[in-house]
Amino acid sequence: MKHKMVLLIAPIIGGLAIVLGGTTAAQDNQDKYAVKVPGGLALSEIKGYEDWQAVGPSLTDAPHVIRLIVANPVMIDAYKEGVPGNGKPFPDGSKIAKIEWRPKQITDPPFSAKTPDTVPGDLAAVELIVKDSKRFPDTHGWGYATFDYDAASGIFTPATSASKPPQNHDAKCGAACHTLAASKDHIFTAYAKR
Repeated sequence: MKHKMVLLIAPIIGGLAIVLGGTTAAQDNQDKYAVKVPGGLALSEIKGYEDWQAVGPSLTDAPHVIRLIVANPVMIDAYKEGVPGNGKPFPDGSKIAKIEWRPKQITDPPFSAKTPDTVPGDLAAVELIVKDSKRFPDTHGWGYATFDYDAASGIFTPATSASKPPQNHDAKCGAACHTLAASKDHIFTAYAKR
């Protein structure tokens, strides 16, 4: 009798685990795209960035971070047409995301401890830049946001003054830094040769 009861209960528990697991994943996705910085930009504005085309990697002096810059099709098309090198600005609707991971070293074969390969580990943050001249006229048409990711909880939060690097709480947080790239329509990273 106990054996029959276990056979009857096991599929029910398995089904509940699938349903509850699916609900949790859906809630995580919803929470992820509901996160917003004061001043307007939300992760939902770059929904689908996980599948965007790579512009190129970004290695800076920031310690313990691996970055990949990706762009939406509008921005990729502009890059392919020669923007910003051709003197034209990126069109409204251009979007770029910088995905940041903590580095992790692989030492399993065929890699050795002498020369371990460094690959992305835990997700650390997602930065975004959105071109919308009407919404962001004070920052040359670009809005900025950084969202920190806590791998333990699986939660994104807007970056703060305590983040590394520190961030303001608005869509202008990257404008001052990006003025250094004013001659390239405020975008540092060129489309890397393939």
